[in-house]
Amino acid sequence: SAARILTQVVIVGSQIVGKAFVEAYRNVSVAAAANAGKNKAADAATMRTGMSLDEASMILNLKKSAGDVHAVGREEILKRYDHLFKVNDPAEGGSFYLQSKVFRAKERLEMELDRAQAPSDTPPQNP
Repeated sequence: SAARILTQVVIVGSQIVGKAFVEAYRNVSVAAAANAGKNKAADAATMRTGMSLDEASMILNLKKSAGDVHAVGREEILKRYDHLFKVNDPAEGGSFYLQSKVFRAKERLEMELDRAQAPSDTPPQNP
């Protein structure tokens, strides 16, 4: 009968969707676990400074994305920091809050540069 066929189609369709959902969840879990170790240091730096790489890049007006902070270089970061820190000096009518944000942005970007230059935890492989 038509009702029986319709019921079977719904059951089989539900099983297929359920299996696809479980497989997608597994894939996301595996990817998240792989990225967890890589992002742990960046997350610690974000927690310490209270600022993400993207926010730090925006504050110091870096055109490069946060992923390209290494291409910008320490000298450019310091140059922009010095300028913005002086412009926001409270003694010159600036804002202590903004000066603090500029300082934290420099600190966050420097942490990222230091993390990238730190030696890896894994010893080099000899072929």
